[in-house]
Amino acid sequence: MSTPAGRRVTMVAAVAENGVIGADADIPWKISEDFAHFKATTLGHVLVLGRTTHEGIGRPLPGRTTIVLTRDPSYTAEGVEVAHSITEALELADDLLRDQPADRQVMIGGGAHVYAAALPYADEQVISEIPMSPAGDTHYPEFSRGRWNEVRREPREGFTIVWWERVFACGGSAEA
Repeated sequence: MSTPAGRRVTMVAAVAENGVIGADADIPWKISEDFAHFKATTLGHVLVLGRTTHEGIGRPLPGRTTIVLTRDPSYTAEGVEVAHSITEALELADDLLRDQPADRQVMIGGGAHVYAAALPYADEQVISEIPMSPAGDTHYPEFSRGRWNEVRREPREGFTIVWWERVFACGGSAEA
């Protein structure tokens, strides 16, 4: 289920073997090549982040239009757009992309609640598999591997990037 204008929705995450993506509002590993991969993948696109993730970064990421997803109706932050539901964020992203080149996408950058909310809308997942099982309090949502095709796997120094594309059943069901 893409955005109304047919834009692709791509979830970009680094996920440990045990599903952990965060611990105490931080990432429990530091892999500079993965940070560079995230930057290269999301640069030039609309990036949807949760409020905690955005505040953890501390600023809007350059070269991307950022939408912060929050339940707080009074939340504002300099240099970002704000949405209060995933559907509102995707509609806002579509408006922002309306007159842009067709290759600009909606990128979902976390955290856990945002990934879980966006999963039914996602066309693609780009997951950096981190070969460790750290303690953590934030996890990537479970998804049915049978509803996704692994289309590419690229080993890197200290992690592997895996590209998944949604498999649509007859009728276009977008269940996770």
